[in-house]
Amino acid sequence: MAELILQFDEWLFHLINGRLHNGFFDAIMPYWRSKYVWIPLYIFLFSFLLINWQKRGLLIIFFAIATVGLADFTSSKVVKPLVQRVRPCNNGFLKVEVRALVRCGGGYSFTSSHATNHFALAHFLVLALGLRFRRFRWLLWSWAASIAFGQVYVGVHYPMDIFSGAMLGITIGIVCFEVMQVIQSKMKLEYAD
Repeated sequence: MAELILQFDEWLFHLINGRLHNGFFDAIMPYWRSKYVWIPLYIFLFSFLLINWQKRGLLIIFFAIATVGLADFTSSKVVKPLVQRVRPCNNGFLKVEVRALVRCGGGYSFTSSHATNHFALAHFLVLALGLRFRRFRWLLWSWAASIAFGQVYVGVHYPMDIFSGAMLGITIGIVCFEVMQVIQSKMKLEYAD
């Protein structure tokens, strides 16, 4: 069964990294997955939270940063060293077939830290913003998914790395939100109306 899953994962990688390639994504994806491209979005979100919810906004910002930190640590320092899956762009059998659009890097592949971090942040924000902003949930999840997809597209991760990273990230987002809820209730912070 495990062999079948790995074969499907490799087939899906070749589909995304090979057959789906086009000039538009070739130009966009290397930048789309860069954390620096999203700095204006982070500034907007943090400003929005501070302006609208003051102390609670500050608590959300603190836990958003903590969520990403925990996600990155868990993926990079715990899961990757345990699994030690070689990146597709460093895999001796696949290397010649991979269309690498960015520097491959020497680290391991499973789980994708990009996917873990972005899904953790997206899901944490979905929960933290609550029902008032439920219309924007799909934007946050789509944002995380598009960055995760970009990791496969540029040749540095397999789809299973992305899927597992997303599940890990969502779990971390839920845990961090629940911890924030406990602290918020002790501080008696509410939304500013």
